[in-house]
Amino acid sequence: MQVREWDPETAPACDLDAWRILINEVFACDLPEEPEWRSDHLRAYLAVNLPGEHRLMWFAESGSESGSKVLGSVSILLIGTDTAVLSLFIRPDARRSGVGRALLAVAARHAYAERRHTLMIEVMVDNAVKFYEAHGFRRTMTEVRHLLNLADVDWLRTEQLAGRLANGYRIEYLPGGPSDQMLEVYARAKQDLRGSGTGQDIDHDVVAVETDRLRASLATLRGRGLRPHVVVAVHEPTGQIAGLTEVVVPTHRPERADQYDTLVVPTHRGYGLGLAVKARLLLALHEAEPQLQDVQTWQSVEMEQMARVNAVLGFTPDREWYEYEVEIPDLLTRIGP
Repeated sequence: MQVREWDPETAPACDLDAWRILINEVFACDLPEEPEWRSDHLRAYLAVNLPGEHRLMWFAESGSESGSKVLGSVSILLIGTDTAVLSLFIRPDARRSGVGRALLAVAARHAYAERRHTLMIEVMVDNAVKFYEAHGFRRTMTEVRHLLNLADVDWLRTEQLAGRLANGYRIEYLPGGPSDQMLEVYARAKQDLRGSGTGQDIDHDVVAVETDRLRASLATLRGRGLRPHVVVAVHEPTGQIAGLTEVVVPTHRPERADQYDTLVVPTHRGYGLGLAVKARLLLALHEAEPQLQDVQTWQSVEMEQMARVNAVLGFTPDREWYEYEVEIPDLLTRIGP
């Protein structure tokens, strides 16, 4: 077995295809209900990152006279100044042979060389838990993925839910996400969740920074082939965004949409805005993305209000999703030379 680094931005198409085949084989074994990944926009999905972030990737391959075979893949996404996010995939027929440990070691050593202290990973299947815990990873969060099968949606009822708005509010659909002219108002709404809920005590410089971050985030999403869809609730007397919900549809996996934030500013809670914006977004997706089969979202135990909203719309619990972390020096000690 040999491990080699590869760069998705410059790699030949055969490397991208090998990675896609590997991912689909892993999902077919571990999560057979997952949609297959396509080659559409795959290079950009892997190569484009937020400003200041950087992804490193490796293959584990078996060598033979007839050619090499990809046994597994690992990547680290360097974010912030302290953390690297790990992704590790091993072919089902190559497991328990040392491939996972070898790739984990490569990723940990490079993350340490990049002066990262913490390695984190999302674990989607129970049979991977023992592997990570044996290497010192500790669970830091448990969420439950919920799925909404669009074939089961009562669209007439959903339209009625979208129209249940208190006086003084209106709903707006923003295909592609908020426009550049709206970004500051959008950023203020997100920052307001961390303040008093009035929007009056937020430092202008903080909003400016958040606005720039949102602009970069939207550009990155679009560059990676992720189509944003956003619905906002506007408080008409003030023009403020009182609530919002975000969904992205990946080009490489267009049958399943990913729910991002759903937020309601504290002073505007209790008016049914969360339910109204999510219902309106489902109607928009039904029309704009006819190939969609379902929408996935994640909920922690603490998200009681949003759990009720999702239940009304028809989301059902699917599986637990774990977040694990390990301090890289401790991991390297366990792995050894």
